[in-house]
Amino acid sequence: MEIVLDGLPLARRLTRASALLDITGLEVRYGGIAALRGVAISILPGQGVALLGANGAGKSTLMKAIIGLVRAAAGEIRFDAVPIGSLRPDRRARRGIGYCPEGRRVFPGLTVAENLAVACWGDVARKTDEMFALFPALAARRASPAWQLSGGQQQMLAVGRSLMNAPRLLLLDEPSLGLSPLLTDEVIGRVPEIVAGGTSVLLAEQNAAKALSVCDVAYVLKTGVVTAHGPAAALAASDDVRAAFLGG
Repeated sequence: MEIVLDGLPLARRLTRASALLDITGLEVRYGGIAALRGVAISILPGQGVALLGANGAGKSTLMKAIIGLVRAAAGEIRFDAVPIGSLRPDRRARRGIGYCPEGRRVFPGLTVAENLAVACWGDVARKTDEMFALFPALAARRASPAWQLSGGQQQMLAVGRSLMNAPRLLLLDEPSLGLSPLLTDEVIGRVPEIVAGGTSVLLAEQNAAKALSVCDVAYVLKTGVVTAHGPAAALAASDDVRAAFLGG
């Protein structure tokens, strides 16, 4: 797949029929400021996709537009070939989109097990066991209030909570924020396992090297515009991407 940089036409190799998530011409505005302009992204079932960009590039805005927390001024968002732009966030979640926002927004007064249970519509015991298998560090703390957890454990809990309803797509926004390199590996390193379990992942991350190492495909956002797109390995080897994100 050809990489496209800085204004060259973006070659879309995924058809709308095969894509789990397909976004075309997306524009989001905050007052008179365009936060996203003409964004086009496709995610296949069983795919991990990295979303790279500096602070203010529009990564979180794109996540919020997909889940419905901000309204698009133009463009279309299709999930499973069905337009979802008019749906409330809860309806999008019930269609199979999970969302883990940045900032480890756990419920501090609830235990680890309660934080997981509150987000589950189905078999709580089974799904809780699955999350403890995914993040063993949480299993020993299941009865602990969330406020007693370390930052890394709180991030694991936030990710686990977003997976409790077995979403088909997980929006994972800046999971390494404020974490040590070791804990970053522990959290982001679970992305391939999540994908292997049947959940596609859109990972917004400033730690470009780590994100590219766990994802299949990557997009680069710059001031609200997609400026590069291609296989993660190819982007990791790109001189432009290395200079911008990898220190090359």
